[in-house]
Amino acid sequence: MNLDFSNYAALVMDWDGTVVDSQPLNYRCLAQALSPYGIDLHQRWYRARIGTSGADLLAELGVAAPHEEVLARCGELIISQVGTLRPFPVAVGWVEAARGQGLRCAVASGGGGPVVRAGLAATGLERLFEVVVTREDVARGKPAPDLFVEAARRLGVPPTRCLVVEDADEGLAAARAAGMDAVDVRPFAVSAW
Repeated sequence: MNLDFSNYAALVMDWDGTVVDSQPLNYRCLAQALSPYGIDLHQRWYRARIGTSGADLLAELGVAAPHEEVLARCGELIISQVGTLRPFPVAVGWVEAARGQGLRCAVASGGGGPVVRAGLAATGLERLFEVVVTREDVARGKPAPDLFVEAARRLGVPPTRCLVVEDADEGLAAARAAGMDAVDVRPFAVSAW
């Protein structure tokens, strides 16, 4: 599927599950980070919450373990295996087409900055994005609009001229709340997940 960029000045991409097939890696690493605390993370439960921040996942699980330590360990594990990430060709094609038509491009991810930047470097995709906004850059994660609003601000493009590509209901809601049009990538992504 080709996207029509004629009404937009910017393309804002979610990272996990949208640009790269990262959900299996994210799940394995979070499960491993929780294991020392005797917590068994069930894949079906996790899959039903894709798009939810790690902090919110831990809160929903009622994890008594120190959240910052669990999330830091999860991030370290992901970074150590970031070379296994595989981009979704359709998403990369959309970014390349947008850039070819003069659109500015950004990543707006609820993931941690070090993890997202390591993934961009490992996949060679950092060349496609002039702006990267992650959870550390905003007060609230998705479904709040903060990540997308900040991406638009950094790109210097009004939100109404941004097109968002997302793979989670929370992200689609965040894009709408930011006043942006959004495309749900799930029908076009083929995950190993």
